[in-house]
Amino acid sequence: MSLVEYTLDENVAIVTFNDGENRFNPSFLNAFLSVLDDIEIKTEASALVVKSAHEKIFSNGIDLEWLYPYVQKKDLDTCKAFFYRLNDVFKRVLMYPMPTIVAMNGHSFAGGAILSCAFDFRFMRTQRGFFCFPEVDLGIPFLPGMTALLNKAIPFYKVVEMQLTGVRLPAEECEKHHIIEKAYPIEELITEAIAFAKAQNKRRVVVSELKKTLYKDVLRAIEVEDPPIIETGRFNV
Repeated sequence: MSLVEYTLDENVAIVTFNDGENRFNPSFLNAFLSVLDDIEIKTEASALVVKSAHEKIFSNGIDLEWLYPYVQKKDLDTCKAFFYRLNDVFKRVLMYPMPTIVAMNGHSFAGGAILSCAFDFRFMRTQRGFFCFPEVDLGIPFLPGMTALLNKAIPFYKVVEMQLTGVRLPAEECEKHHIIEKAYPIEELITEAIAFAKAQNKRRVVVSELKKTLYKDVLRAIEVEDPPIIETGRFNV
């Protein structure tokens, strides 16, 4: 089974993350980018839905078990290359030439939650799964582009609370504060997300041009930043 794969349902490309907790490492990020390229080039899809195959987790973000050995060795080239690649993924999703929908069918933590903010629309399951930025407790500061993605998707008062406290929000709370479009029971989540996507049958060229204006400030924040300087055991901007 591929780390990331897709199927088509009428005009909707449905991407599935298949790598367990779907943590970000070079193999996973490259697989996701490759699938996004294939959908754009090889299909006529006009909307994108992304979900996870894991029954409890959408994505737990950066693969720290993969990254920390390079941090400890002070391998700055590898660390910086990884963060540049992560930025590539954020930018690709943000500017993808069709409406993008994430169906968070479980926990969306740290980088996984940041990635969800790059999508145009967010749906989330009820009853199980939290939306959370635990970086304040992990000792990992946000880069400017990451904060710009949060500000795009989340009301500022909640961005402040979530960044500085690391609070975990269930789907119902996310819906209340307009972080997500809608919360659904797991048995309805994917069906409803796909139904929403099917209604977004727009021309790619128009969507692409609209995003250039809508997200220009977010894109600029991601593009101009430099990855963090890595010191032993911690990240330091």
